[in-house]
Amino acid sequence: MTIVRLDPAAIAAIVRRLPIALEQLPEPTYLVGGAVRDALLRRDRHYLDLDFVVLSKSVETARAIAKQHRAGFVVLDAERQIARAVFAEGTADFALAEGGTISCDLLRRDFTINAIAFELRTGTICDPLDGKSDLAAGLMRMVSSKNLADDPLRVMRAYRQAAQLDFAIESQTLSALRELAPRLVDVAAERVQTELGYLLSSAAGALWLQQAARDGVLAAWLPEATRDHRLLKIAAVDRAAQWLCNSPWSAVLDAPATEKQPNAIALAKLACLLPSDSHAAAEQLATLKYSRAEIRAVTAAIAAQPLLQRLATRPPTPRDLYELFRHTGTAFPSASLLAIATGLDAEVLGPLLVRFLDPNDPAAHPVPLLSGKDLMRALDLAPSPLVGELLTEIQIARIAGCLATAGEALAFAADYRAADCSKVSEKYE
Repeated sequence: MTIVRLDPAAIAAIVRRLPIALEQLPEPTYLVGGAVRDALLRRDRHYLDLDFVVLSKSVETARAIAKQHRAGFVVLDAERQIARAVFAEGTADFALAEGGTISCDLLRRDFTINAIAFELRTGTICDPLDGKSDLAAGLMRMVSSKNLADDPLRVMRAYRQAAQLDFAIESQTLSALRELAPRLVDVAAERVQTELGYLLSSAAGALWLQQAARDGVLAAWLPEATRDHRLLKIAAVDRAAQWLCNSPWSAVLDAPATEKQPNAIALAKLACLLPSDSHAAAEQLATLKYSRAEIRAVTAAIAAQPLLQRLATRPPTPRDLYELFRHTGTAFPSASLLAIATGLDAEVLGPLLVRFLDPNDPAAHPVPLLSGKDLMRALDLAPSPLVGELLTEIQIARIAGCLATAGEALAFAADYRAADCSKVSEKYE
């Protein structure tokens, strides 16, 4: 592990990236926490998340900086006098030193590697717990079990930071984490979800996610996560993603995560921790305050598994393709990763991945030839389930390559309505 002496000029440059001039800060002002830790480890931070500790006027300082730079401003904790200035490049939190001094403040933190302070003007380091030695050893060590108990989310944070930093967790700290794990039930769901998201998204997160589950850290929120076969699937998802990245269809994982299309790999891993019943899975995700888009994506990936497994035994029919892509939509990459992780031959998915990557494919990305109103007007139909049934059968016939125009779709719908519906449907499949 590379540990370097902190350069005051380098730290000042980090602070000014927000931008904040040292002259705007009270004396003394300490940079603490992750920013100091990462600077010592020479870890780059693209989005800055800076924590400052001052001895007085923390809220006033944040407000003045935000006002001068037309940045956002919010009081995070009025009682403890913690406020935030929000810039495009990152955030700057200002807090009063707990206990009145920087040494007392650091003694109340979670882990020794986060209990290092850097005074900006003098360039001096305050490291009362020798966190630099634990940094050098690549070790997560608690400051005290009481500090962890004061905010049980710190239990999850230990596993997340171990994954991000590729650190080990010291033995006594690990024992304390296991003992305190049941207290996570009292933590706000949104905070738990955030930490879980880091573990799901981290390249090294699979092993630590498995460790956290075995230590009971996820049990309060994700009871299924304690089962070994589910934990093994998490690593299998990572292997499936690696295979897919090296395949001709790697582009299915290229799309950036959005509200409507969340990260495919993370959601496939999340599905591994949930019940196989999509309704039960949705309930657990709702409890964790996941968005409707994320719940829809994860449950669609789970629900698609039986059909994907059946496709290993026979070529898909147009109806199979319709049902598969109708249910999965943009969650198809997650469903594919989950299927491979469950044992599906990856090559079976090749033709389906080709379809998903083709924006003009009528199965994966259907564009209706007719609307329900078109059908009702042309065939003199009243609103009824038959309209939806006709639209479905038109789309299946189009996937089969039998329809290409609105006129052909209307003719099909008329035949379907007038004749034996099942026989007309079979003709176009």
